Formats: sequence, structure tokens, C-alpha cells
Amino acid sequence: MIFAAPHIGAVFLFHTGALFYYLMRDFPKETELSIHQTHFMALSPFAGRLPDPSMLVNIPALITAYYTGVPDPSDPDQRIAFGTSGHRGGSLRNSFNESHILAITQAICLYRRQKGIDGPVFMGMDTHALSTPAHATALEVLAANGVDVMIATGDEYTPTPAVSHAIIKYNLSRIKGLADGIIITPSHNPPDDGGFKYNPPNGGPAESEITKWIENTANGLLEEMTRGTGASGIKRIPFERALKAGTTHRHEYLNNYISDLGDVLDMDVIRGGSAKLAVDPLGGAGVHYWQPLADKYKLNITVVNTQVDPTFRFMTVDHDGKIRMDPSSPYAMKSLIDRRDQFDIAFACDTDHDRHGIVTKHAGLLPPNHYLCVCIDYLFRNRPGWSEKAAVGKTVVSSMLIDRVTARLGRKLYEVPVGFKWFVDGLVDGSLGFVGEESAGATFLRHSGKVWTTDKDGFIPALLSAEIMARTGRDPGELYEGLTAEMGAPVYDRIDAPASAEQKKILSQLNPQQIQQKEMAGEPITSMLTNAPGNGAAIGGLKVSTENGWFAARPSGTENIYKIYAESFNGNDHLQRILSDAQSIVDKAIGK
Repeated sequence: MIFAAPHIGAVFLFHTGALFYYLMRDFPKETELSIHQTHFMALSPFAGRLPDPSMLVNIPALITAYYTGVPDPSDPDQRIAFGTSGHRGGSLRNSFNESHILAITQAICLYRRQKGIDGPVFMGMDTHALSTPAHATALEVLAANGVDVMIATGDEYTPTPAVSHAIIKYNLSRIKGLADGIIITPSHNPPDDGGFKYNPPNGGPAESEITKWIENTANGLLEEMTRGTGASGIKRIPFERALKAGTTHRHEYLNNYISDLGDVLDMDVIRGGSAKLAVDPLGGAGVHYWQPLADKYKLNITVVNTQVDPTFRFMTVDHDGKIRMDPSSPYAMKSLIDRRDQFDIAFACDTDHDRHGIVTKHAGLLPPNHYLCVCIDYLFRNRPGWSEKAAVGKTVVSSMLIDRVTARLGRKLYEVPVGFKWFVDGLVDGSLGFVGEESAGATFLRHSGKVWTTDKDGFIPALLSAEIMARTGRDPGELYEGLTAEMGAPVYDRIDAPASAEQKKILSQLNPQQIQQKEMAGEPITSMLTNAPGNGAAIGGLKVSTENGWFAARPSGTENIYKIYAESFNGNDHLQRILSDAQSIVDKAIGK
């Protein structure tokens, strides 16, 4: 749903029969609010404002807890658990402590040994407070295991795409001695969170088989440590020795990544454009990349914020009162939205720079699905070096407008479950030209049709917005309006509904034959899927479609809820009917 927020006044949200009232005094006139992320129980009074000092994380307490906290492996919330983006947690919750990182890193060493992966580990970290101590812990284990490690020159923060790019570039033309990577980041999560993920030699997120092996092995090591029987299964040397070890090497992530950007973007076109550009790194790992990038390619980019502060006190607060470095949130992006009249296009990336957000004078903050459609339509018309058979990759919860744009281009659509790992093989072999997720993650091929990164890259979609405007003379918001004038204007939303652990399990294992309904929101149901049409993989839920709308339901991995994503091409009333029918269909199927 899109709401125009007046400069001073009230905004009303009508959501499945509930009325939510909140004041939006500080949003600029006509700021677009894309309510695509969550079913609001209430909007925090701090949403879109700088945080109160009482909301800032206590960094000394956070770091102390990292070293002193003792997780309880019998508590599921304190065990190691790899989701779609590695293990995440917090030291104050005993879910991201030194013990976790020791165990995970040792498990990665054992996995590498088992699979014969004996090249270097490219290791990077973002600007979250827990990333630096976790980086040190991981280096101690890697060095003790005799693993060659490539850490950033000058201990620089390292974006996720720079690590993926480095792995791919190193492994090019190699069949042995392959490299892999570790990226220490919880993405756009709040400042008190930590994250740790493993990327195998293909450079992308690890597949479930890999993460499950690492998770199980690491939890076994964690149990050893907490039983008081010692940590004999974990090898470790002091940090100073690890830094000086012959296996520890410095790598120029920044210059290597920036130097190759001309292979994936048309820098001459961007440089030749008249648009005034701005970027806000949101205090993330790419904070020191943007100015060298602008200098190298002589681009008219203003870096509006160069602060690095582990409390992220400069961020405006997200809808729920939490600090979150989410470039797709109009609340987190308010500072940049406020400056939209000063620049033709402004963009931002999250903390590890694998997600993007685009702000234009014309449209404000573009919802991720809108911009993905524009990228697809533009790229497949302006990349003659790509194969004529190169397809478009999307997740099952992304906009159906992508399907229509792809069909008009005469390209194949490759629809997969949520998770960037499903795109990796297609990027490696060039059969996927562009891939994107509804959560503002994307990447695409080099001009030559060869792989660029196999993990999400926030830099290149951000810079592509400038290329698009320079070449077409229209900003991405205007181009999206053109697409919807031809193919329909969808409205999109997501809600959460309560579900027990048993009901979530039933939802994750549903069979289409269990659904008896033939209609949804007054239209015949045209398809019911529990497996993605692109690769046949289970989506872990259900997707139901009609000619003019769809919904997908998936259980939450962390809460006793299930999530419904829905979209309609027949307006908001039709969308609300889809959401209502969707909840009825799912509740009946899971026995509520």
C-alpha cells in the first residue's frame, strides 16, 4: 500500500479491519510509505526520528557479554542456527558470544578439510559492534588450523559483495586450491546483533546441506565447551600470534572491487549524465568505498554521511522503535528522503552493503519491487553482451509485475524460494542475467555476460539508477509509472498471523491437494504451489494465484507466527479480500 504522508497531520492505516492512528509530523510532503514489511501492531512514536539516548545500545556491556557470556545449548535460542543468511544473535541474549564463533569457525575448518577446500578464506566484517571481536576470534581459530586468511588492508570494513567478488576472481580458471569466504555481519539488523555466514567457493550463500553440516558440527563443539570438559576439539592461538602468522595475509578488497566496477556498469554513461547524485552508506561497511569510487570514475556523487558509530545514533528509528539500517524502510531512510529535493537521485545501502534503496525527486523512496521491475526492463534492453537465453531470477514472494515485464521482454522467468542461494548456479553459468529479492537484494552479470557476484550487491543496483537516468533521461520512479501504465499497477502488502509450532510445521509441509478452495477474492484460482516453478524446490509454505493477484504464506523461523505476502492488480480493496481469503485458506489447512 502507498500512503502520502502530509507534512503535519495524521495517517490512518486500514489493515484487515483494524484502524491504526499515528502522527507523522516530521515526514516531508508526499513522502511515499510502502507498507510492505509487516502488519503494524502500532507505530512507535520514535519512527522516523533520531533515537532517544535511552534507546542506544551500551557498547561496553555488549562487548563484555561477547567474551563473558556462556550460552546454554539446551536452550534453542542460544544454540547455533543457520538461517538464510548464516547465524545471527546477540551477546546480551547469549546467542552470539565468543563460544559460538569459536565453534562455528572450527566447524568451517573441519568442513573445508572434509571437502578438500585448501585455498584461502576471504574474510570481511561490517560495522556492527560485535563484528570486530568476532573477526578476531575467527582469525585465532583459522590461524591455529593453518588456514590461509585474506583480511582487509588496514583492517578496513568489507562489504559482502567485495568478499563475493574476491572469491570469484581468485577462483577464476582454478580447479584446485579454491578459495571460500566468511562474512561477519547481521545485515541491517539492530546495533546489538551479530552475524556470521559462510560462502563456499562459488562465492554465494552456502546451500542448506552445507549450513546444516556446519551448524550440527558447531553445536557439538559448543556442547563440549559448556559441559566443562574443555574445548579440545577447537584449535586456537592468541590474536597477536594469529595476526603475525604466515597464513594471515592482507588483501586490497576496496581497490580490487572498485577497479572492476566498469565491467558491470556503464561508467561513461553515468559520468556523461547531468544528474546530481548522493549516497548515504548508513554507517555501513561501504562507508569508505564511495568517495574513492566517485574519484576513480569522476562521478558527481556526494557522500552525505561518513559517520561510523556502533550505536548508529545517526539513524532515524524504524517503524517498531528499533534502530535498523534498512534502506527499504521509509522510516530508517527519512534523513535521505528529507534531502530528496537537493539531488536528482539519492541511494543508500545497508550495513554490509548487500541491499539498496533508491530515492528520487519524483517518487521519493522506491519500494524494492518497483525498482526491480525497472532494473529488469532496462538491463535486458541495454546489455547486448548477455546471452539471448539469459533469464530473470525472482523469489516467489516478489511482485507479479516482474513476470509481466519479463514476458514482454521475451525472457524466461526463473522463480525460486526465498534465499539468494537459489540463484548462485545460474549466475555462475550466465543463464541468469538479473536476480532480485523483494527485500531489496539483487545482482546482475558483467557486460560480457560473465558472473560479477553470486551474493547480493548493493553498490551496483544503486549506481545503475544513475546509469538508467543518464541514458533514458527519466528517473526510475518515472519509468516505473510507465511500466504500470502499460501492464497494471499492483499493490502489495504483508501481514503476520499467529500459529503454534505444530501449525507452522503443517504449513511448511502443505500439499496443494489439501486446499479445497476454488476461488480467491472473487476470481478462479489458477495455480497452487508448494514448490517453486523455477527449480522445483520446496518453498516451505503455500503460494496461491489468480489472474490478478496472489498470496504466499510461510512460517516464521523465529516466532510463533506465519507470514502472508499478497499482491493485487485490482486495487487495495481487492488486496484486502486476498489477505482475508488467504488467512482463511491457511487457517483451515493448518487446523486453526
